[in-house]
Amino acid sequence: MQAHTRPSIIEMHGIGKVFQAGSMECQVLTDIHLTVRQGEFVSIAGPSGCGKTTLLSLMGLLDVPSHGELRFRGESVHAMGRAERARLRNRHIGFVFQAFNLIDDLSVAENVALPLSFRKDVMARDRARRVVEALGSVGMAHRMRHYPAQLSGGQQQRVAVARALVGDPSILLADEPTGNLDLHNGETVMALLNRLHVDGRTICMVTHDDRFNAMADRTVRLLDGRVVDESTFRQLQSEADSGLAARRHSASFP
Repeated sequence: MQAHTRPSIIEMHGIGKVFQAGSMECQVLTDIHLTVRQGEFVSIAGPSGCGKTTLLSLMGLLDVPSHGELRFRGESVHAMGRAERARLRNRHIGFVFQAFNLIDDLSVAENVALPLSFRKDVMARDRARRVVEALGSVGMAHRMRHYPAQLSGGQQQRVAVARALVGDPSILLADEPTGNLDLHNGETVMALLNRLHVDGRTICMVTHDDRFNAMADRTVRLLDGRVVDESTFRQLQSEADSGLAARRHSASFP
């Protein structure tokens, strides 16, 4: 099936996000138009503070836009209450965080089972099977009785990926999944995400590493809260870097 004919998981039309800080307003995202379709691997790139994590939070229904229309699996998020958004998150969205976010006093299996504990439609026997399958898919079934402190950073992130997969979500959202890992473990986790994509998973990932952006089907570039094309991004980034270098040079010669 052609990519453009696949069902959309996320649609954003004219999305803006404003945060209120006392009497001041901070515009974080402006006029975002973006569609993520089933089976795509989309990366979101840009400098620190450009709105990447805010955009991912909107995609994951952790927050709602201030302006524009956001649709998830064809449904308008604007009309949803918190309970409905929480239900959709639990059933259809898997999250992978930079800091792993595993619970130290729960075993690997118990950590992975957590998302299923909120689902009344998953019986105990099915829950155990799903946990074993999810851990097996990331090569961690042999460590299911261990605790997070007994694992390396790379192993903890693989467990976090298993936790994101256990509910068979429509989309995986990964926020800097290699940010706390060394080069080898980062590449291992990215190889895992790439394999999941090849197997049909829909993935949207925030990363600052262009090596990992290259693994995605396409990269969305953010700058100052707006989506920009590749050439504009490179030009503005170069201008910003040149300005920073000039300021450092002048500061060194009072």
